[in-house]
Amino acid sequence: MKILYGTTNLAKLESMRKTLKELDIEVIGLNSITIKGDCIDETGNNPLENARIKALEYYKKVKMPVFSCDSGLYIRGIKEEQQPGIYVRRVNGKELTDEEMIEYYGGIARENGGQVFARYENAICLVLDEEHIYEYQGNEISSDEFIIVDKPHPRRNQGFPLDSLSVEKNSKKYYLDMDRKEKGDKIGDGFRSFFKRCLLG
Repeated sequence: MKILYGTTNLAKLESMRKTLKELDIEVIGLNSITIKGDCIDETGNNPLENARIKALEYYKKVKMPVFSCDSGLYIRGIKEEQQPGIYVRRVNGKELTDEEMIEYYGGIARENGGQVFARYENAICLVLDEEHIYEYQGNEISSDEFIIVDKPHPRRNQGFPLDSLSVEKNSKKYYLDMDRKEKGDKIGDGFRSFFKRCLLG
């Protein structure tokens, strides 16, 4: 089955392809097709609302199976007005580059003693057709709590800039220094389970 992933982020697209490679799914991105009309305005108040808005709008435009994901970043102990939530990359109305994100979130950690505890909440909406719409937001596809530090790792993971600031809570290792076994694949397992439930019953 060919399914459109509603993203232009090539890093996210490749990550999802790897996650779903054991299933009989060909994942294509927005860069592979031509869509008429304006960009979709993400007006939701949480990751699931935004994932739903995007998936339904893309389905209307392309009339093929499509899914969209959205994330929110929630940082423990900071002021409500600083809480990124669904606006992880958009700060004060400006879309940040990868390096600007590293500087901005490193600054939040610096203002709070060099580190803050954070968690990603992820959501997905899959539209197979008008009558088969599946969605989920919850622990199965969300991250465990981790640490954002003020000193970035020298390496960069294009498309995932906050990986350079992210440290595993127990080992205190940068995720970029951990191998696959150390990191585990909780979120990947969660997405695979979601698609198996939706497609295989």
